Amino acid sequence: MWELAEHRSLFVEHQPEHAGHALHTVFVDDFDACVAAIAERGLEPAKRETYGNGVRKAIYVDPEGNEIGFGGAPA
Repeated sequence: MWELAEHRSLFVEHQPEHAGHALHTVFVDDFDACVAAIAERGLEPAKRETYGNGVRKAIYVDPEGNEIGFGGAPA
């Protein structure tokens, strides 16, 4: 993990079984509003996670297996 600037980090994970697919996570200021806006467009997350520190994440997957996740601070 590299901290690029304050509150801006890059994390690289080696996953050979996932080669050729993208995996991104974007942390947003208002997690609930972001997930609601995406739902209004007819998309629901494939998976939701809540970590021990309360950070939440919604993961969306396209038909090719690419993932984009949106994370946010605890509610």
